[in-house]
Amino acid sequence: MSHGAAPATLTPPRTGRSSTRERVFAALAPFLGLLVVIALFYAIPPHPRVTLLDLQTVAVHMVIVGIAAMGMTFIIISGGIDLSVGSAIALASVAVALALRQGWPVPLALAVALATGALCGLYNALLITLLRLPPFIATLGTLGFYRGVAKWVSNSMPVSAPTHGLEHWVRPVPLQEWLPLAPGVFLLAGLAVFLAAVLRYTVLGRYTFAIGSNEATARLCGIRVPRVKVYIYVLAGVLTGLAGLMQFARLTQGDPTVAIGLELDVIAAVVIGGGSLAGGQGALVGTLAGAFLMAYLRNRCTVLGWSNFVQEMIVGHIIIIAVAVDQWRVRRTER
Repeated sequence: MSHGAAPATLTPPRTGRSSTRERVFAALAPFLGLLVVIALFYAIPPHPRVTLLDLQTVAVHMVIVGIAAMGMTFIIISGGIDLSVGSAIALASVAVALALRQGWPVPLALAVALATGALCGLYNALLITLLRLPPFIATLGTLGFYRGVAKWVSNSMPVSAPTHGLEHWVRPVPLQEWLPLAPGVFLLAGLAVFLAAVLRYTVLGRYTFAIGSNEATARLCGIRVPRVKVYIYVLAGVLTGLAGLMQFARLTQGDPTVAIGLELDVIAAVVIGGGSLAGGQGALVGTLAGAFLMAYLRNRCTVLGWSNFVQEMIVGHIIIIAVAVDQWRVRRTER
């Protein structure tokens, strides 16, 4: 089999009405979950209403998680995971701040952010493919490593730098009155359309599903699995670097201690959106729905005046429920 052809025999489609119903339910499940969360928060006294400003704020808050979660979608579909994404975002934000403080223009600062994320993704991929470490163990180690590098290059202090208008990309109420949402939200939507096309119509996308469905079979079909994994983790790293740039824009400084625990929101967004931790399943539209759900949940907790520890308890159980549903779905498919 040639390397440019898709391994059509790796994941034979199921037929019948039950299969169709399952696919429809899987596609609608993230949005149904979002409706349930909206109804539950509205039912809690004093029944806070959702204003336009609330929606604009939620949309901005989902930008960082959404961009990183799109890269995580590729990783999880391939059967991997990345626990270092929060630390990589912090490192990228510090790198952007240092570049801007040196007087570099915004395009070069963007290049620095993307390169930083790409290097983080490449290092993760090499640990997984060359040393054959489980992705969980490899990225658990780099979670601490990238955070340490961020603190090292910033002297464990936030790095202030001129923003050159980057903060307007994540401003809840845009300066342009004709824009209903922040420019960063439209950037997120554009990236989602592009990456959805990559996942569905390109060789990389088909190989991603093939490896996650059955890595051994993918190897037998001629797919160079280590090389594809490197591409996947580097792509996810580039998106993580972009999320780091958005993090700098939001805080207007590079903070080495920011985004602690953000990897949980990112992974939860993918799993809530239909991604399977067993690999071979996921969709970017569902991931964005999951990212919006996480941002909406935190917004409503803030509106109700709940403490941060309450939000963490709720988010933790949402992750537990999402993984439990994923495991039930996997067991049901194997029957």
